[in-house]
Amino acid sequence: MSFRTTPSADYVEDVSPGRGTLPPRAWYASSDAARLSLNGSWRFRLSATADAEDDSFAEEDHDAGSWAEITVPGHWVLQGEGAFGSPIYTNHLYPFPVDPPHVPTENPTGDHLRVFDLPAGWPADGGAVLRFDGVESCARVWLNGTELGEFKGSRLPHEFAVAHLLKATGNVLAVRVHQWSAGSYLEDQDQWWLPGIFRDVTLLHRPAGAVGDFFVHASYDHTTGEGTLRVDSEVHGRVTVPELDIDVATGEPVTVSVAPWTAETPRLYDGVLATEGERVPLRIGFRTVALEDGLIKVNGRAVLFKGVNRHEWHHERGRALDLETMREDVLLMKRHNLNAVRTSHYPPHPAFLDLCDEYGLWVVDECDLETHGFVEQDWRDNPVDDDRWTPALLDRAARMVERDKNHPSVVLWSLGNEAGTGRGLTAMAEWIHGRDPGRLVHYEGDWNCRDTDVYSRMYAFHEEVDRIGRRLDGGSRRRRELPFIQCEYGHAMGNGPGGLADYQALFEKHERLQGGFVWEWIDHGVRHAELGYAYGGDFGEELHDGNFVCDGLVFPDRTPSPGLAEYKKVLEPVEIEGEGTSGTVRVTNKQDFADLAALAFEWSCQVDGETVESGSLSVPALAAGESAEVKLPETPVDGRGGERQWTVRALLAHDTAWGPKDHVVAWGQFAVGTRPLPACPATDRPVADDGRITLGPGAFDARTGALLSIGGVRVGSTPRLDVWRATTDNDEGAAWQTDTRYGLLWRTLGLHRMRHRLVGVDAGEDALTVRARVAPAAREIGLDTVYRWTSDGERLRLTVSVTPEGDWTVPLPRLGVRFGLPEADAVEWFGGGPGEAYPDTATASMVGRWRSTVDALQTPYLRPQENGARADVRWVELGGLRIEGDPEFWFTARRWTSEQLDAARHRTDLTPGDTVWVNLDHGQHGIGSQSCGPGPLPRYFLKAGPAEFSFVFSAGRE
Repeated sequence: MSFRTTPSADYVEDVSPGRGTLPPRAWYASSDAARLSLNGSWRFRLSATADAEDDSFAEEDHDAGSWAEITVPGHWVLQGEGAFGSPIYTNHLYPFPVDPPHVPTENPTGDHLRVFDLPAGWPADGGAVLRFDGVESCARVWLNGTELGEFKGSRLPHEFAVAHLLKATGNVLAVRVHQWSAGSYLEDQDQWWLPGIFRDVTLLHRPAGAVGDFFVHASYDHTTGEGTLRVDSEVHGRVTVPELDIDVATGEPVTVSVAPWTAETPRLYDGVLATEGERVPLRIGFRTVALEDGLIKVNGRAVLFKGVNRHEWHHERGRALDLETMREDVLLMKRHNLNAVRTSHYPPHPAFLDLCDEYGLWVVDECDLETHGFVEQDWRDNPVDDDRWTPALLDRAARMVERDKNHPSVVLWSLGNEAGTGRGLTAMAEWIHGRDPGRLVHYEGDWNCRDTDVYSRMYAFHEEVDRIGRRLDGGSRRRRELPFIQCEYGHAMGNGPGGLADYQALFEKHERLQGGFVWEWIDHGVRHAELGYAYGGDFGEELHDGNFVCDGLVFPDRTPSPGLAEYKKVLEPVEIEGEGTSGTVRVTNKQDFADLAALAFEWSCQVDGETVESGSLSVPALAAGESAEVKLPETPVDGRGGERQWTVRALLAHDTAWGPKDHVVAWGQFAVGTRPLPACPATDRPVADDGRITLGPGAFDARTGALLSIGGVRVGSTPRLDVWRATTDNDEGAAWQTDTRYGLLWRTLGLHRMRHRLVGVDAGEDALTVRARVAPAAREIGLDTVYRWTSDGERLRLTVSVTPEGDWTVPLPRLGVRFGLPEADAVEWFGGGPGEAYPDTATASMVGRWRSTVDALQTPYLRPQENGARADVRWVELGGLRIEGDPEFWFTARRWTSEQLDAARHRTDLTPGDTVWVNLDHGQHGIGSQSCGPGPLPRYFLKAGPAEFSFVFSAGRE
């Protein structure tokens, strides 16, 4: 008697990339050859292990009528309302034992069946290819009972020759997909683990003499203005570009005058590659990428990447994206002044690159490779330094390059992400350099730049970036001579990221610094019936990284976050600077290639935030890098004598492919004179009567000094000192940054549970003075606080004086007062807006008159946290009160306390109460991006020190 001791599906743990597939080749969206999409409804059966079912399901007569149905492209764990398992989120830890190349016996395996007929008119001659554009993580394929082979490489295309197996009707396509495989060790990419056939499945007819692989070489000589086109083709044919009068044989170069392709001016020429059996449309962009003078240059000019990292994500469909969702991403990027995208951490759906070609985005195309989990064992047994895995690595590199090589938007190839170092990466770099010398190679993990053409880092602090820019960073001579980019910076998790403007100033200051890519584009929240959006741990994962997967500039439904509004302002391609007294504005074109001919400019003048006059502004079509002083009109005459600002905007002069006419591209704002401060002389005296003290319109409790009402407006909770905020993800910091995680330090100190001790209440001649000590339990430090109330008879002024006691070694989260109003809904304010702002995220805050509701003031971060502050507020009206600040202040209003906000884990945990809690803050601590990167710069710290600030309360307008 014998027993089988190894699984029959041993290919799952084979380190090879697979068998039976065709060599990789160039991708194209269409041709005149027939094609049949096999997307749609498939029969589906889920098994617990790779060996749970036999292969009989692939036979032509198998009855799958009782099977479930799922949609392809799709992930089975996001379908069936939980019947097919759940998503798993880990940042870098493998959710299975690290025992390469082995995976657990508990290996969810999905059998997929699709029965299809060939459409009428499908050619009877020639070949046919079955194409899979993306399957996670390992697939074995049969057609009409015949096994075709298997493959790994989830985000990469794989093709099989199938013409000999096709029949007119009743074709049975069977695909067995395993969640875990040896390939999973190469795909540890800070995202949800989501098995399934998640990209297109297509049957392609290949006529005799059909187009095979081809490589469009379209260079541009910036000294002559000429482009040289050569299309190398596996199958001989001709290339025509009617607009350029080009008609040449494949392999034959031709040089003509052209307009170049850049991300700012994405000029494409329509052409055709015609062989004996097929015609393939081409979209040709002429551009040359080179490493010259230690810089990345395109068409002879250095470029500044204003980029973002983009995972593919949809809150309901996961990584199964349709064309319109991809287009939405590109349009949002263009409308927010981004010019570059890194395809973290795998090649995207190829249609996304078509969109980047069309609309104009520089692309760093990244290979489907990450082995980050091996860092837990000091990179021991890392596949990229194990020769057995090198064929798989080279296969992944080749499938990326061959698929995407004809996209002008792709300017750098990236070997992968967070995979340590090793011989396999060197082999990949050597192969890519040999196959495509017309692009550069990137890999962040290669700090010595042995294999790469650019020095790349993640989350380098501002100070280090400055040193790198000045070439004082040490390292090898080769590295110091290379350009530098931050392939990840500005971790956009929750409220933030802060410090983007400070990074951008460094990028623009030092030539060597060629920009960076904010992490990341979108929050990977999963739509959830009870939680709104789910993140790590919400599906019962035994190992997960919580909401670390929610770190995007747009929310899961692609609503822009305040972080994206801030980044748009930071990245403006036009700088507008002025002084109120000079009568001129300085306009600088910060683009790398385009002039300002596509923009129109307008000016407006505001008094107390309201526009009193506006008009167009004549600005020359400045070339890239040029500046000009432009005269403003005479300051409009207005009798109100309030605070005045000039605002100058740069708008799209006409509709473009990515934005409508009058879309605001950039703006600048500057004051005329100084702001008049609110006056409220102390002319009234406190009057005590029957347990109350009356001072002007204010009524106070005589024993405690608590404010009870102002005029007819009842105050639910008296204004008192507040230093706590519901910690942001960036306050909480990353686990490895223990010494500067201010959220942890604040909690350790007890700032989330401050106690208020009343010292005394004094009704003097012209003021009501309340003294208190505010301090945390178990600590000897405190804040000596004096509330001084005065009135001119109609208004009430509160002056707060704060003196720290003891050794304060950490900054404060906030410093101001909090009080409650029983009723408030509509809000109007004069100050920064329209969105939230904090000390290091306030670049996009525009001074003006703004209106909102209390509910609309909230920013719906997936993990609730401090949000919604408006900066530089002069006055605010809500709940029947008008509040003026001396000096300007931060204003926040919400229907729950900071403590309730702090305790919530999802939006659905927040239940509106009967009180609107209002914060008037003299100061806020900066935000930073310490959830993965640096904390706030020291200049944004809210240090504990003596402070005094005032607010003037009065009845609001009816």
